[in-house]
Amino acid sequence: MPGGSREDESVTVALAYSPSLAAYRLSPDHPLRPERFTLAVELMQAWGLIAGRDGDAANVADLPRARLVEPKPVTDDDLALFHTRELIAAIRAASTNPSAADGRFGLGTGDTPAFAGMHDASAAIVGATCLALDTVVDGRMHRAFSPAGGLHHAHAERSAGFCVYNDVAVAILRATRDHPGLRVAYVDIDAHHGDGVQEAFYRRDDVLTISIHESGRYLYPGTGAARDIGQGAGLGFAVNVPLPPYAGPDEFASALHDVAEPAVRAFAPDLIVAQLGGDSHHADPLTHLANTVGGHISLTSVLAHLADEVCAGRLVACGGGGYEPYSAVPRMWAGAMAVLLERPVPEELPAAWLAASCAAAGWNEPVATRTLDDPDPRDDATRRRACELTRAAIRETRAASPLLGFGT
Repeated sequence: MPGGSREDESVTVALAYSPSLAAYRLSPDHPLRPERFTLAVELMQAWGLIAGRDGDAANVADLPRARLVEPKPVTDDDLALFHTRELIAAIRAASTNPSAADGRFGLGTGDTPAFAGMHDASAAIVGATCLALDTVVDGRMHRAFSPAGGLHHAHAERSAGFCVYNDVAVAILRATRDHPGLRVAYVDIDAHHGDGVQEAFYRRDDVLTISIHESGRYLYPGTGAARDIGQGAGLGFAVNVPLPPYAGPDEFASALHDVAEPAVRAFAPDLIVAQLGGDSHHADPLTHLANTVGGHISLTSVLAHLADEVCAGRLVACGGGGYEPYSAVPRMWAGAMAVLLERPVPEELPAAWLAASCAAAGWNEPVATRTLDDPDPRDDATRRRACELTRAAIRETRAASPLLGFGT
């Protein structure tokens, strides 16, 4: 799979999704709610960004639309590419009897409670992300999006951080197994460090992991320091930018421009996998960052242009976290789909979609009626301080990175 610029200007995008993926609901009041992606897909549909399963573009035949592809759960053998058989057995057992979940495997905790059908629901999300990668690696599509995916905290031997299985790690491991020599750059912009994915490839030189996240000094999982750069054959192929609290659109953009972009160019991947967690938003109740809907969509655009530059446009996006699931995250991810399709992001939020999102949230009125109605809430002093601390974090990351020409 050679890199380079894309010669075919047509854009084909797969949406690996089924409404059944909403079965991944850890508990009725858990903050990781499936509405973050179900409402995003409904907004994509309202904007006319998705074709039917047969690919019929109907009334907008002159505009690119994503092809909906329906995923299937992966097998235990696929899951075992990353996860231990003991963990898989424990998840299967907890799926049948949640009250007997084994805490040794990270199950039954407040973060990752067990629920009936947990194995099947989680394996289906892994299947969606595997299908998204498959459609791009085998050349059927230029790009793909798995909005229910991006569950990046699950470890080989235990579930963690709202994540039962690690769909991204399994999907990349399967793709690199089936396509020897494949080089993958993973770029994670979730507010939380992509620790489980980093773990999967920390000693490998064919997968570059980059995570731009709120510093572990302030936020779960407490990892992802600039000095964490890989080990053995993977030395230099892990890159982390720990951002300060209140980092916003400009700070995220600087981290991409000064760290992620040059690292990806130096690595020269065959495709990019992006985790587009929406919990960097300033209204997110679990994090301390200050990104905006427009800022997040701009980051997706940077990654899409980077993929055009280095790997013929091949980009697979996943969802991730996001705990304002009724407005901010759906706008981020529906906007991301417009970017993947190289279509303008629509300005208006359709009235029917606004009504549905308000009903889901229990709101009397929406928090925004236009896509980018989301000003930066920080005062000047907070912005200046976040900028200064971000520049220091970027310097520390660059100084530690052999891939960027520094470090050991």
